[in-house]
Amino acid sequence: MKHPASPHAQQPKNLWRTRYGVGLLVLGAVAAFFLLAEHRAHLFGVLPFLLILACPLMHLFMHRRHGAHGHHGSPEQPRTRAEEPAQANPGDRS
Repeated sequence: MKHPASPHAQQPKNLWRTRYGVGLLVLGAVAAFFLLAEHRAHLFGVLPFLLILACPLMHLFMHRRHGAHGHHGSPEQPRTRAEEPAQANPGDRS
């Protein structure tokens, strides 16, 4: 006769919650500290170039989803009332 296993027995254990995972995290933190301490001059020397490189990358990735830069159709199509920006009436003084 076979009994169904409990749901907790079938799930694999998360690596980062074991003592080996915690040991890897501590070892990684110590390695990162010593790499930063020993190579700080190299890292800080590259920072201005990374800032300059970030500009074209942000331009590429941030212009992805906003359409055709404000062109809502072909030039022959007139703009509809809903697409026109709201303008304040200069004679209205409320």
